[in-house]
Amino acid sequence: MIDRDIERLRYDNRANLLLDSNQLKHNEKIPKYINPPYKHYFKLLKMQYNQSNLLEIGAGMGENTSLLVDMLYKVCSTDLSLKSVEVMTKRFSNRVNFSAEVADMEKLPFDDESFDIVCSAGSLSYGDNELVMNEIYRVLKKGGVIVIVDSLNNSFIYQLNRYVHYLKGNRSKSTLTRIPTISLIDKYTEKFGYSKVKYFGSIAWIFPFLSKILNEQTITNISNWVDSRFNIKKSAFKFVMLAIKNEK
Repeated sequence: MIDRDIERLRYDNRANLLLDSNQLKHNEKIPKYINPPYKHYFKLLKMQYNQSNLLEIGAGMGENTSLLVDMLYKVCSTDLSLKSVEVMTKRFSNRVNFSAEVADMEKLPFDDESFDIVCSAGSLSYGDNELVMNEIYRVLKKGGVIVIVDSLNNSFIYQLNRYVHYLKGNRSKSTLTRIPTISLIDKYTEKFGYSKVKYFGSIAWIFPFLSKILNEQTITNISNWVDSRFNIKKSAFKFVMLAIKNEK
């Protein structure tokens, strides 16, 4: 079985658990110190709002979709997992500004320049980096915006941790090589013509140890202070990128 099928089956099975239990929301407690990059991601998206057509790729079961729908974008959320799309369709069935489709981010089923905004939260490693970047560029209108929040793979500590998860069967091998790097971010800048990037969690590797002696809010405050003070890139755990497609 190829990695793509492994991941699709993994997410189909996860979605089936919710469908079988009639529980359409995946409840997972996220520590506060993980939230800052996602808050920045939604802040950037909120700043772009003008009743635009928005495409969300790799949306999973809609874990990050609710706030997009609340912003009143015309949202089209996509994922490779049929069952995940089924969860999203049922979850947002009462929202007229939402639709969901099964779609491969390496070959999106949309016309050129179909969307004002494309966004992705943690999905880039599930597709070939070059193909995904080119597809985002293709379906985005000239002057359109992409906003991405994802993990960064420049630190050996995080590379080792993710390899351990691979050995445990929690991720496929190809995703290890596709997690974004600073080099990939530079390629987006070159491709689109403009980007602005903010890095988060430069001391995230120490969070598990700090959590034994400090509360989540204190860890969050320390992490935010270090990130803003020193602007460390290579050891960052997450990044948020906004890029604008040139109008040439």
